[in-house]
Amino acid sequence: MKHKKLLAIGECMVEMAPDGAGKYDMNFAGDTLNTAWYARRLLDGVEGAEVGYFTCVGQDAISESMVGFLQGSGIGTAHVRALSERTVGLYMIQLRDGERSFAYWRETSAAKMLAADPDRMAAGFGGDQVLLFSGITLAILSPDHRANLIAALADARARGAEVVFDTNIRPRLWESAAATKEWLSRAAGVADVMLPSFDEEEAMFGDAKPQDTALRYRDLGAHSVIVKNGAQDLYAWSAGDGGMTVHPDPVQAVDSTAAGDSFNAGYLAARMQGASMSDALRAGMALSAQVVQHRGALVAL
Repeated sequence: MKHKKLLAIGECMVEMAPDGAGKYDMNFAGDTLNTAWYARRLLDGVEGAEVGYFTCVGQDAISESMVGFLQGSGIGTAHVRALSERTVGLYMIQLRDGERSFAYWRETSAAKMLAADPDRMAAGFGGDQVLLFSGITLAILSPDHRANLIAALADARARGAEVVFDTNIRPRLWESAAATKEWLSRAAGVADVMLPSFDEEEAMFGDAKPQDTALRYRDLGAHSVIVKNGAQDLYAWSAGDGGMTVHPDPVQAVDSTAAGDSFNAGYLAARMQGASMSDALRAGMALSAQVVQHRGALVAL
């Protein structure tokens, strides 16, 4: 990757995570925010490195606290817009044998309006950065706003930005399976780097093996596809390196929240510093392995 700046696009939410003692801790998290948070730490001390966030929040106290959290984490907030009569979403994590499920409250989430203004996106999506978005980013938007976002990313890519897309498929957020497939495929068509998870792609698209996922996104125009696969072998393909399989080291997972998000951070931060694909995959796996051994999305390592 030729850029030293990362702009993550999506929804930061209030997270209520079990503390292991029957109570819940309140934090701020969200898929692309998790990646930005970990990437900021991995890029500390790297000359010219910047990490920012593009979203909308409310004008209430919890929104102000969220912005303060971003700033205190070293994440730029120049592209965070505050909207009246909106607030931020909330989710609660429930755990069973280390695997998580979620309950959400996001009806009035300001982040649903993040792609309402094409001019704002054109100004924020400069060509000198890596732009990260996800399937969740898309899913919470109206169809018109999804089209706005994809068009803005395509324009930024044409101006030199590198677009990264984690499909992060959450069927409950979409209108239908058909809409999910259509919009994920349209979004993949503007991405340079794809970061799907095989179990989700298998369930939604019927892929038989990770190589099928990689081939499908390659044919849609991606230059690199990294198919995350939990504790199973990861498969990656790039136009320059071809295909490769990497076996993860075994770990005892306590909480799989942010496993994929932290992998994304480790991989992207390494590539932004000039690492090879193989070394970057290992960096992503190493970070993810650390994160899943702790509770919650954002773990101080």
